Amino acid sequence: MTLRLEMLQVARLAPGLLGEAAESVGEFLAGEVAEDGGARDRAGTSDLYYTAFLLDALIALRREPPRERVRNYLAGYGDGSELDLVHRACLVRCWTALGEGWPTPAFRLDVLSSIEELRSADGGYAKAAGRADGTLYDAFLVLGMYEDFDAALPEPEALAASCARLRTADGGYANALDLPLGTTPSTAAAVVLLKHLDAPVPAEVGPWLLARQGERGGFLATPDAPLPDLLSTATSLHALAALQRAGDVRREAALDYLDTLWSGRSFYGHWADDALDSEYTFYALLALGHLSVTG
Repeated sequence: MTLRLEMLQVARLAPGLLGEAAESVGEFLAGEVAEDGGARDRAGTSDLYYTAFLLDALIALRREPPRERVRNYLAGYGDGSELDLVHRACLVRCWTALGEGWPTPAFRLDVLSSIEELRSADGGYAKAAGRADGTLYDAFLVLGMYEDFDAALPEPEALAASCARLRTADGGYANALDLPLGTTPSTAAAVVLLKHLDAPVPAEVGPWLLARQGERGGFLATPDAPLPDLLSTATSLHALAALQRAGDVRREAALDYLDTLWSGRSFYGHWADDALDSEYTFYALLALGHLSVTG
């Protein structure tokens, strides 16, 4: 199963915990679609990044997106050759979510051929060509694209070795080699990547992630983070499920934490947040889905 489908399968379980509130979340998401068919970012501008999360969140809630508007919005980017890696990966993910095939016969081959230009010397992937070291985030994006295209990733062992190099002295993983300490989202990404690459995950990584669950139930991005956040919480739950450690999560505390983020329409990203968006809405659905399974 692909990275995207794994998350989507879990997020589909969220309505079981949301109950009647699922309708409010669906209405919020529908309102996030701009006139041009893209999803609004936090400044109100259409953005491919938010569109990818919006489409998957709508699918998780079994709501139909405005297909023609979204299709026209995506078509305006062509093969995405002018986009950075993040937004090109989101373009691929959006077409995958629509489930209507690729925009042109050459789209798949054009994207795949350009991806390999970003291969770093250590066997990973980086946002720009010619880099010595890859990053976890870029590896995650690239593997997701290969999976969405149903294409074999070249030299998966080299990518796994690149990811393994990013383990830090504290037992977690950092996004890049020059970062001394691990972070929760990067460590969660490393777990999922290594699992998909059939590479071993050190036994200590599960306890490292479990130790990031704070007293109030949410997961901290770092041990000294001032407050937990939804991204760290959702990605930790996803990684711990991959490690078969979901039963070790303090489930009721995590549910209580998510409840503190509820706005009446969707979920804030953390306690200091004052805006709602499609990205954090999807992460809330992912977290709730995992907590539904755990329960």
